[in-house]
Amino acid sequence: MDVLVVEPGRVDAAGGEIVARWLRAEPAATFLAAVGTSPLGVYNALAELTAAGAAGEVDVRELRLVQLDEYVGVADDDRRCLFGWLLRDVARRLGVDGAQVLRLAGDAVDPAAEAARHDAAIVAAAGLGVSVLGIGPNGHLGFNEPPSAPDAPTRVVDLAEASVTSNAHYWGSTEAVPRRAITVGMDRLLAARRTLVVVKGAGKREILRQVVAGPITDDVPASHLRRASGVVLLADDAAWPSDIPVPVAIEP
Repeated sequence: MDVLVVEPGRVDAAGGEIVARWLRAEPAATFLAAVGTSPLGVYNALAELTAAGAAGEVDVRELRLVQLDEYVGVADDDRRCLFGWLLRDVARRLGVDGAQVLRLAGDAVDPAAEAARHDAAIVAAAGLGVSVLGIGPNGHLGFNEPPSAPDAPTRVVDLAEASVTSNAHYWGSTEAVPRRAITVGMDRLLAARRTLVVVKGAGKREILRQVVAGPITDDVPASHLRRASGVVLLADDAAWPSDIPVPVAIEP
């Protein structure tokens, strides 16, 4: 895992350029995009590079966008629907047509079967080419809650209380947060050919310390990224633990 620590104001532009470089090299990539506040600015920066006539323009016509997770029992017209968030904050900003999205249906009659179908679609698309992820307050990736082994499959999960609490501010209360979700598994995430992990703010400092300097353990699922290939962790210096030397800046 390579690490890049930058000033808070540089995270989005740096992340957008890293992902743009990867997509230029693999224009027909399957692109898994986590939704949430940490990577949103990266997508905004990337969108500027997908605009017609942009310097170093990124062509998204062959891109396949992959949904990372979805709440169980949530329909498309529900404001909590993560598919709707993916369309609004990623697909439309990048100019990706909805037909290019490998999606998860939260209101599927059989959530376990929906998880299996989504996993098979990722396999059929030759796996994940480019992924953008955040790290949850308990070290989860997607909704791979601790403990999650590196071979944990795409599946239905019960949300940890830490995840319910951290997502409550999006929906107004903890009661509004669904307690179950479907998530792409650790096995698929760790096998992605290129992964950008975006971490922002002092609130992530302690979990980031565990991810980069603690034991590699199922109890901190994101720690398994240290054994994966093609991973770049991009953090602002507010999130980087002050007692760990800042790595030399790299240009992945």
